[in-house]
Amino acid sequence: QAQLVESGGGLVQAGGSLRLSCAASGGTFSRYSMAWFRQAPGKERDFVTLISWGGGTYYSDSVKGRFTTSRDNAKNTVYLQLNSLKPEDTAVYYCAAEPFLTGSNLRYREDKTYTYWGTGTQVTVSS
Repeated sequence: QAQLVESGGGLVQAGGSLRLSCAASGGTFSRYSMAWFRQAPGKERDFVTLISWGGGTYYSDSVKGRFTTSRDNAKNTVYLQLNSLKPEDTAVYYCAAEPFLTGSNLRYREDKTYTYWGTGTQVTVSS
């Protein structure tokens, strides 16, 4: 079983950048596809990015071109680089993992697909 711990959130001005990290322990990290979701106050948890166990990347339209996900299997860590941040990016960002998930269908966009979750890190973007 995987345990996931996010870090790197904080308060940033619009146009700024942050880098989130998600450190995993337990299980075999290289077999996990790693996703980021976010949840703004009063809203549902939404898909942000996926980096599959094979290295394929997928992004929501709202972050494409601004956010970049990557992984370091040697460090059991996945990263989310957030650039050109907007106030509407304000949310709690969650890391999620699912073994061997691919982007071949749209299941990767659904939070119910993922077995393992972190507790989240707050990102606040001021205008």
